[in-house]
Amino acid sequence: MKDIRVVSTWTDLTRDSALYLLYTFAAIKVSKFIYRCFQSSEMSSFSMETHPEALRRERILSSKLYFNVPESKVSIIYSSAYDISFLGIEKLHPFDSTKWRRVCKFLVSDGFLEEKSIVEPLEASNSDLLVVHSLDYLNSLKSSATVARITEVPPVALFPNFLVQQKVLSPFRKQVGGTILAAKLAVERGWAINVGGGFHHCTAERGGGFCAFADISLCIHFAFLRLSISRVMIIDLDAHQGNGHETDLGDDSRVYILDMYNPEIYPYDYTARRFIDQKVEVKSGTTTDEYLRKLDKALEISPDGITSRDEKVFRFSREREIPVVMLTSGGYMKSNARVIADSIENLSRQGLIKTQLDSAST
Repeated sequence: MKDIRVVSTWTDLTRDSALYLLYTFAAIKVSKFIYRCFQSSEMSSFSMETHPEALRRERILSSKLYFNVPESKVSIIYSSAYDISFLGIEKLHPFDSTKWRRVCKFLVSDGFLEEKSIVEPLEASNSDLLVVHSLDYLNSLKSSATVARITEVPPVALFPNFLVQQKVLSPFRKQVGGTILAAKLAVERGWAINVGGGFHHCTAERGGGFCAFADISLCIHFAFLRLSISRVMIIDLDAHQGNGHETDLGDDSRVYILDMYNPEIYPYDYTARRFIDQKVEVKSGTTTDEYLRKLDKALEISPDGITSRDEKVFRFSREREIPVVMLTSGGYMKSNARVIADSIENLSRQGLIKTQLDSAST
């Protein structure tokens, strides 16, 4: 981007003098050190309070989440650490918390992907998360009750927070790392899929809807700085409104948001809706054909289901040589993993992505 050793013989007098000078020298050094620390603390505080963008820049540039991915890997990101298993209580939420593992399992068993070619991301650190989130918000996650509210699983509030951090929040942080890395891979190779992430209900200051970290907002801030991206388009096709990234990025002129959502279901965030550049409301009972017609109109491309939807978005992007990142987002039925895998396999068959390496590359 990027010994000298002195041997001498001392008399009592010279030894005392030496000790005196040593302590004096040490006192001077300590005084200077304390002064520098105080000055540095003042400057750091000044920087944090008056130059938040400088601090954000420093955190992004020092992050380890971007790393070089060898050509022996494809642009599909996943880790077994994505999956949430917490004494069975994760089953109290309709979300399939093992969806990510099952998607990859289908891709491998169907012959579209080799396990050794999957990219494993790093887990986002607190410093990485502070690029978007406030320290107050991250500290609030030290309360198990707060995490219980965000994940919509009340019994989580009864567990010690260190367990909640390990069993619930750590998988989320790993997925954040995957989303951020996906942007780098997409710019380098044209596309990337994080089999996870898409936590579009979380804002910088508040989590909700099973979304604890704002991975989309984080991904975009990293891309603007590290990848020299000038514009980003978010195409949010989850049935729920993406109120998180809309709240965080809605007033950023570099970000264009297209959101197709059902206005009759959670999160009912009317304030965030004002930040949507292209709003496509799809109410309950909308047929597949009508949904796809609305998507065609929104994307301005020519003409079932999730597979066709994803193909349209990838074709729209690839034909225009626009790097595209796919996040698997929600999924409240066991069948969702199969649907997502089918969609990715279709993208491969259509030549829009490459999930298998040439023998010369392996």
